[in-house]
Amino acid sequence: MSTGVENGAGQPSPPQPPAFPALYPTTPPRPVHRPAAREPVAARRPQERSSDRTPAPPTVPPPPAAPPAAASPFLSRHPEPPRPTTSPQQQAPQQPAWTPPETEPPAAPGPFAVPAPPARRPRTAAGRTASALCLVLGLGLFTGAATGALINHDPAAVGTTQGAYARAGDLWHSVPVDTLLPPVVSRPGAGPGGADRTYTRIGVAPAAGCAGAFDPLLAKVLAPVGCVQVLRATYVDATSSRVTTVGLLVTGGDAAGMSALNHRWTSEHLGSRLDLMPHPVAFPGTAAASFGDAQRASWTVSVSATLPVVVYAVSGFADGRPVPEPQPAAVATAPGATTAPAQAGLGTDVLVLAADLESRLHQAVTTDATSSRGAS
Repeated sequence: MSTGVENGAGQPSPPQPPAFPALYPTTPPRPVHRPAAREPVAARRPQERSSDRTPAPPTVPPPPAAPPAAASPFLSRHPEPPRPTTSPQQQAPQQPAWTPPETEPPAAPGPFAVPAPPARRPRTAAGRTASALCLVLGLGLFTGAATGALINHDPAAVGTTQGAYARAGDLWHSVPVDTLLPPVVSRPGAGPGGADRTYTRIGVAPAAGCAGAFDPLLAKVLAPVGCVQVLRATYVDATSSRVTTVGLLVTGGDAAGMSALNHRWTSEHLGSRLDLMPHPVAFPGTAAASFGDAQRASWTVSVSATLPVVVYAVSGFADGRPVPEPQPAAVATAPGATTAPAQAGLGTDVLVLAADLESRLHQAVTTDATSSRGAS
């Protein structure tokens, strides 16, 4: 029996499977892809030398994590964001600090801005002439300040010799009283605000010793330099509303004693003590008829450091009103003073009249010295 069918070539054909209906669709088999064999590492990479390798940066272990904090009802509901764990080598480089540009545009001036000083211009011949003029004016002001030191009770500003010191102690009986205490004292521009001051002499007290001329405490302070003579006169101002007594004490002390007394008077501020005010001199039938100790409103005492003299002045109201709180002239003439002596100008009166007496005294000493040299 033949198991196959012969084809036309006389060859037997392969046996055919029996024809059965296909229950499931036939899926062709998927091809299996097998990876190709990898090349050895040595075949793919060239041979590297140990010297060409760059050492890897050291690995810094991250910081240990902080233990979790205990839960608290007062902590914020928003947890703190996690901190970066990157190493310092992995952090981004810091940006360089900002530096201002070399020139910045000028800011707009505010309401209180101070304008910048103008650029300095080169000095010209006119500028040098102006500088020389300022120097001359400065010297003039310095000379005026030296003169003002005398007017403002600075006897030490005028130097004297031993002969002048001796002559000053004898002037009281060799110089007429009208030379030291003239009938009229006029001081243009000596008042507040540059007002003129004019005073008329009411009377001159007879020359006398120091007994009764000062309060006991003031006489005790002046005792170390002794007392030779006291000259006094009382003046009234142009309005006849203020009266002032001016006095000159001629001492018998030497130059060292006067210098020591001047130092004590200024260093201990004795000129501002109420118990060291000098006495006024009243003249009946005049504007100073009732000028007593209770009427003293302002005063000044100047102890010379170069001459054997003490100059003083005391002022009050011409109507005889008492003054419960007298003020020294330095306080009564201070800016902003509002007391009755200050507003009435009583402090200015004593300063002007005392300064005038000191100026006339020094002028008399100079004149006497000149006359003595001419006679010899």
